[in-house]
Amino acid sequence: MSTDYQTILYTQADGVATITLNRPERLNAFNQLMCEEIHAAWQRIRDDNGIRAVVLRASGDRAFCSGVDMKDGVPLSPNPWHRRDPGDLLRPKASGVFKPVVAAVRGVAAGGAFYLLGEADMIICEPGARFFDPHVSVGLAAVLEPILLTRRLPLGEVLKLALMGGAERMTSDRARELGLVAEIVESGKLEDRADEIARTLAGLDPLAVQATVRAIWESLDRGRTAALDAALPYTVLGNLNSPMAPRPEA
Repeated sequence: MSTDYQTILYTQADGVATITLNRPERLNAFNQLMCEEIHAAWQRIRDDNGIRAVVLRASGDRAFCSGVDMKDGVPLSPNPWHRRDPGDLLRPKASGVFKPVVAAVRGVAAGGAFYLLGEADMIICEPGARFFDPHVSVGLAAVLEPILLTRRLPLGEVLKLALMGGAERMTSDRARELGLVAEIVESGKLEDRADEIARTLAGLDPLAVQATVRAIWESLDRGRTAALDAALPYTVLGNLNSPMAPRPEA
C-alpha cells in the first residue's frame, strides 16, 4: 500500500509503515510542505491499528536530513508570541505516536534532523554517518534540537555539539559509544536491517509494545517516584493480552 506525497514516500505492509524523506537534491532538508506531510503521516500511523511499527529513513546517500531548507524554509509568524515551533510537526511523540519508530541514518544528520531522531525509539546507522548541529555556525541559536538531545546524550556532549556548530561532527562510533545509536550496520544493508527490526517489533503484542514505549517516554517528564506511580496503569493496560494477566473471578 502506498500514499502519494510530494516530499516523502510512504508505504505500509505487514504491520510496518515506512516513511522515506524524499528531497535528496536538497539533502532531505525540510520545508513547510515536508513538515505538513510528515505530520499527516504520523497521524495516519497513530490512528491505524494495523500499523505496529515504523521505519524512518531517507533517499540518497549523502544525508538523512540536513535540517531546515534555508532557501525554501518554514514561514514563521511575525508576532513572536504566536509562533509555533515547526519541528513539532516532525516529532512522532508530539503527534501521539507511541508505536516504535526505527530510524535508519545514512550520511549526515544535522540540526533539525534531531526533531525526528530525538523522538525515535531506536536509531541505527551506517559507518559513515555523521551527526552535528550547525546553528551557531550560521548565526542562529541552537536551542530546541539540543534540548531534545539531552534525553539521549550526556549534557557535555550536547553542549559540545550545540556550541561547536559545524566544526564538531560526531562519528557513528562515537554516537554508538554514547548511546545515541543502537547499532552500526554494514554499508548497503541499512534499510534491510531497519525493516528486519521493525518487523520483529510488529510481530509482538501491540498493547505490550506501545505501553512500554509510552510509559518510558512519559517518565522523562517526571521525577523517579512520580514516573513509577504514573506508569503503573500501563502495566495493566499493556498486559491485558498476557496469559499471566489476572482474570476476574466468575
